Amino acid sequence: MNLGERIKQLRLEKNYYQVEIANFLHVTIGTISNYENGVHNPDVETLCKLAEYFEVSVDYLLGRTDFRKPIDALSQPLVKDYMAVDILNTTLGLTPENRAALVSYLDYLNAKNGQEIGKKQA
Repeated sequence: MNLGERIKQLRLEKNYYQVEIANFLHVTIGTISNYENGVHNPDVETLCKLAEYFEVSVDYLLGRTDFRKPIDALSQPLVKDYMAVDILNTTLGLTPENRAALVSYLDYLNAKNGQEIGKKQA
């Protein structure tokens, strides 16, 4: 997916109109349409503003990654003494077998959460 397609996808996901983005960026609706249709690309400053507006990374907008969150999301605390970046770095340092085991455990936790949400308490 190219830059224009990503901008349009994000806009539609959030139910925004082109005019809202145009107002935020202080440009015309035609400019937003041109971005979405790949006629023109935003300059670096505008690209950064679009990333901020949609709460995604510039790399996501450019199609360099499918990770949407801005890089500073990795600095968020997850649990005591651990930030998201710590968990990511630890995970990347695991052997392939241990990463597979971690993913299996995460699947288990997700399933458990799903079951607990639907359970009725006696």
